[in-house]
Amino acid sequence: MIGSRWIVFIAAFSGLIGVGIGAMGSHSLAKRLQESGLSQSDIQKKIGQCEIAVKYQMVHTLAILAVGLCPATETRRVWKVACILFFVGVCLFSGGLYSMVFLDRMGHWSIVPLGGATMMIAWLVLGIGAIFPSKSNVGTGKSAT
Repeated sequence: MIGSRWIVFIAAFSGLIGVGIGAMGSHSLAKRLQESGLSQSDIQKKIGQCEIAVKYQMVHTLAILAVGLCPATETRRVWKVACILFFVGVCLFSGGLYSMVFLDRMGHWSIVPLGGATMMIAWLVLGIGAIFPSKSNVGTGKSAT
Protein backbone atom coordinates (compact mmCIF):
# COMPACT_ATOMS: atom_id res chain seq x y z
CA MET A 1 0.00 0.00 0.00
CA ILE A 2 1.20 3.53 -0.60
CA GLY A 3 2.50 5.74 2.20
CA SER A 4 1.55 9.27 3.08
CA ARG A 5 4.49 10.78 1.20
CA TRP A 6 3.24 9.20 -2.02
CA ILE A 7 -0.26 10.50 -1.31
CA VAL A 8 1.11 14.03 -0.97
CA PHE A 9 3.11 13.55 -4.19
CA ILE A 10 -0.03 12.40 -6.04
CA ALA A 11 -1.91 15.45 -4.71
CA ALA A 12 0.92 17.74 -5.82
CA PHE A 13 0.96 16.19 -9.29
CA SER A 14 -2.81 16.42 -9.60
CA GLY A 15 -2.73 20.05 -8.45
CA LEU A 16 -0.03 20.86 -11.01
CA ILE A 17 -2.09 19.34 -13.82
CA GLY A 18 -5.29 21.05 -12.61
CA VAL A 19 -3.71 24.50 -12.47
CA GLY A 20 -2.07 24.00 -15.87
CA ILE A 21 -5.29 22.92 -17.57
CA GLY A 22 -7.24 25.63 -15.76
CA ALA A 23 -4.81 28.28 -17.00
CA MET A 24 -4.95 26.95 -20.53
CA GLY A 25 -8.73 26.82 -20.33
CA SER A 26 -9.02 30.43 -19.23
CA HIS A 27 -6.36 31.89 -21.52
CA SER A 28 -6.42 30.03 -24.84
CA LEU A 29 -9.22 27.47 -25.01
CA ALA A 30 -11.89 29.78 -26.47
CA LYS A 31 -9.58 30.96 -29.26
CA ARG A 32 -8.50 27.40 -30.02
CA LEU A 33 -12.11 26.22 -30.19
CA GLN A 34 -13.12 29.17 -32.41
CA GLU A 35 -10.30 28.31 -34.79
CA SER A 36 -11.62 24.75 -35.02
CA GLY A 37 -14.91 26.09 -36.40
CA LEU A 38 -17.22 25.28 -33.49
CA SER A 39 -20.37 27.29 -32.92
CA GLN A 40 -20.49 29.78 -30.05
CA SER A 41 -22.87 27.51 -28.08
CA ASP A 42 -20.53 24.52 -28.50
CA ILE A 43 -17.59 26.67 -27.41
CA GLN A 44 -19.44 27.78 -24.28
CA LYS A 45 -20.41 24.17 -23.52
CA LYS A 46 -16.80 23.00 -23.79
CA ILE A 47 -15.52 25.88 -21.66
CA GLY A 48 -18.12 24.97 -19.03
CA GLN A 49 -17.05 21.32 -19.14
CA CYS A 50 -13.42 22.35 -18.69
CA GLU A 51 -14.29 24.57 -15.72
CA ILE A 52 -16.25 21.75 -14.05
CA ALA A 53 -13.43 19.28 -14.66
CA VAL A 54 -10.83 21.62 -13.15
CA LYS A 55 -13.08 22.48 -10.20
CA TYR A 56 -13.70 18.83 -9.33
CA GLN A 57 -10.04 17.96 -9.85
CA MET A 58 -8.84 20.73 -7.54
CA VAL A 59 -11.40 20.03 -4.80
CA HIS A 60 -10.47 16.35 -4.77
CA THR A 61 -6.77 17.18 -5.00
CA LEU A 62 -7.16 19.17 -1.78
CA ALA A 63 -8.98 16.22 -0.19
CA ILE A 64 -6.13 13.89 -1.17
CA LEU A 65 -3.60 16.38 0.19
CA ALA A 66 -5.46 16.82 3.49
CA VAL A 67 -5.65 13.08 4.08
CA GLY A 68 -2.04 12.64 2.99
CA LEU A 69 -0.87 15.24 5.51
CA CYS A 70 -2.88 13.72 8.35
CA PRO A 71 -0.53 11.75 10.65
CA ALA A 72 -3.17 9.07 11.19
CA THR A 73 -3.03 8.17 7.50
CA GLU A 74 0.21 6.27 8.16
CA THR A 75 -1.78 3.71 10.14
CA ARG A 76 -5.17 3.94 8.42
CA ARG A 77 -5.26 1.75 5.32
CA VAL A 78 -8.89 2.76 4.72
CA TRP A 79 -7.83 6.40 4.30
CA LYS A 80 -5.19 5.39 1.79
CA VAL A 81 -7.86 3.48 -0.13
CA ALA A 82 -10.04 6.61 -0.08
CA CYS A 83 -7.16 8.63 -1.57
CA ILE A 84 -6.65 6.09 -4.32
CA LEU A 85 -10.37 6.21 -5.08
CA PHE A 86 -10.30 10.02 -5.13
CA PHE A 87 -7.45 9.95 -7.64
CA VAL A 88 -9.09 7.30 -9.83
CA GLY A 89 -12.31 9.32 -9.72
CA VAL A 90 -10.47 12.47 -10.79
CA CYS A 91 -8.78 10.61 -13.64
CA LEU A 92 -12.10 9.24 -14.89
CA PHE A 93 -14.37 12.24 -14.24
CA SER A 94 -12.06 15.14 -15.06
CA GLY A 95 -10.09 13.13 -17.59
CA GLY A 96 -13.28 12.19 -19.41
CA LEU A 97 -14.39 15.81 -19.53
CA TYR A 98 -10.92 16.93 -20.65
CA SER A 99 -11.01 14.41 -23.50
CA MET A 100 -14.43 15.74 -24.57
CA VAL A 101 -13.14 19.33 -24.48
CA PHE A 102 -9.68 18.93 -26.01
CA LEU A 103 -10.03 15.83 -28.19
CA ASP A 104 -13.75 16.14 -28.98
CA ARG A 105 -14.24 12.49 -28.04
CA MET A 106 -14.39 10.19 -25.08
CA GLY A 107 -13.51 6.51 -24.85
CA HIS A 108 -16.92 5.50 -23.50
CA TRP A 109 -19.98 7.46 -22.39
CA SER A 110 -19.81 6.02 -18.86
CA ILE A 111 -16.34 7.31 -17.99
CA VAL A 112 -17.51 10.63 -16.53
CA PRO A 113 -20.39 9.22 -14.43
CA LEU A 114 -18.19 6.32 -13.30
CA GLY A 115 -15.59 8.85 -12.15
CA GLY A 116 -18.23 10.79 -10.24
CA ALA A 117 -19.46 7.59 -8.59
CA THR A 118 -15.88 6.67 -7.68
CA MET A 119 -15.39 10.07 -6.01
CA MET A 120 -18.62 9.57 -4.06
CA ILE A 121 -17.46 6.13 -2.93
CA ALA A 122 -14.14 7.68 -1.86
CA TRP A 123 -15.98 10.18 0.35
CA LEU A 124 -18.03 7.31 1.82
CA VAL A 125 -14.89 5.24 2.51
CA LEU A 126 -13.19 8.25 4.12
CA GLY A 127 -16.24 8.88 6.32
CA ILE A 128 -16.49 5.23 7.34
CA GLY A 129 -12.78 5.23 8.13
CA ALA A 130 -13.25 8.26 10.36
CA ILE A 131 -16.12 6.70 12.33
CA PHE A 132 -14.88 3.17 12.87
CA PRO A 133 -11.66 2.46 14.74
CA SER A 134 -8.73 0.73 13.14
CA LYS A 135 -8.82 -3.03 13.78
CA SER A 136 -5.29 -2.82 15.12
CA ASN A 137 -6.53 -0.49 17.90
CA VAL A 138 -9.67 -2.44 18.88
CA GLY A 139 -9.26 -3.85 22.38
CA THR A 140 -5.86 -2.27 22.95
CA GLY A 141 -7.12 0.76 24.85
CA LYS A 142 -5.60 3.07 22.20
CA SER A 143 -7.76 5.75 20.71
CA ALA A 144 -8.96 5.25 17.16
CA THR A 145 -7.19 7.38 14.57
